[in-house]
Formats: sequence, structure tokens, C-alpha cells
Amino acid sequence: MSMSKGIVGIILAGGEASRMGGGDKGMLALEEASLMETVIARLSPQVDRLALNANGDPERFATLGLDVVSDPLPERVGPLGGILAGLQWARQNAPGATHIVTAAADTPFFPDDLVERLAEAGGSAKTVALARSGERLHPVFGLWPVCIADDLARHIAEGGSRRVAAYACDIQKAAIVDFPQSAEGDPFFNVNTPDDLEQARDRSRREKS
Repeated sequence: MSMSKGIVGIILAGGEASRMGGGDKGMLALEEASLMETVIARLSPQVDRLALNANGDPERFATLGLDVVSDPLPERVGPLGGILAGLQWARQNAPGATHIVTAAADTPFFPDDLVERLAEAGGSAKTVALARSGERLHPVFGLWPVCIADDLARHIAEGGSRRVAAYACDIQKAAIVDFPQSAEGDPFFNVNTPDDLEQARDRSRREKS
């Protein structure tokens, strides 16, 4: 049985992209495809179903063909709000889903076996698992059991830490999965600045050549 059975992918695109001049960073062109389209192509074979977490007018993502889920809270709480949105959406719209896996919309080179390895480490139906590379934790690349949705909502409502790693590691005692560097560098390289985007374009061309 596929390790992705019962796992829904949630692409987190709720950031404000201030270092890129604002707008939807994930819609910037990598090569022929946008960053977001590249992430979709990499994550979709690993999961049963995909949705996108983003705020504002969902119509701007209509060409992607995904359900767009906004944060469920009046205040912005960063990626943790997107994770909660994904958990609640999966519970309501994907009845067979046991977990979600989150991935960032600006990180186009994450591993093809991300979901499989996180699911192996998570093991139990209630265990969170996070990715790490080169001693650096990547908390937005995580496996989250749908059954923790109410706990996470309560954590946020009661003023708990908004840091994803704090909730995952301190509260949920997350399993950590180490991913190796590739020949081209960190698989979790993300695009924050115009220089990063040029680096990503060069790397994408090299990986295809």
C-alpha cells in the first residue's frame, strides 16, 4: 500500500513576500512553470489530494485547479494558521484523510520521497513529523495528523506560541526526519529574494540538463 494513502497535501502560500516586493511569490516564473506549479507537480504524486492555503481573493489561483483554503482566524498567525486551515479542510472535505503534509509554495526542490519518509517516521496516527536538512529544521514541511486539529485550534486561541517548531516539537513531540543535501545543494532551498529566484532558475536548468 502506498505510504501516501490517506494523506492530503496542503501547499502553504499565505506569506506576504515582502522581500520580493509583495504579491504572490509562488506565482513567479521558475522556468516554463511558476514556483507554485513546480511545487504542485512535485507534491501531487506523493499524496491522495492537494489543496492550497492562501488568503485574499481565491480567483487569482483559478488556473491551478485546486481548492483554495483561507486561514480560519481573524488575525494572521503565520504558517501555523495555514496548518490549522489545512487540517480543518481535510477533516471536512477528505473523509478518508488521516494526515496532511504541508509544503511551502516557494521551495521547488524538496525531495520526491518527502511524504513517504515523513509518514514512515510519523508511524502512529497521532505523531507529527518534520523535515530537517543540514542540521536546519524546516517546520513548514511536516506531517500533521488530522486528529490534532482541535488541539491546534485551542493552542492558538489560548495564546500559545505562533512558531510552528514550538508547537510541533514542544507540544506534539514531533519526530524529525533528516534529508541529505543533493549534488545541487539543500533540497529545501526557498526563494525569498530576487537573487534567490535567479539561483533557483539556474539550479532548475542544471537539474534538467
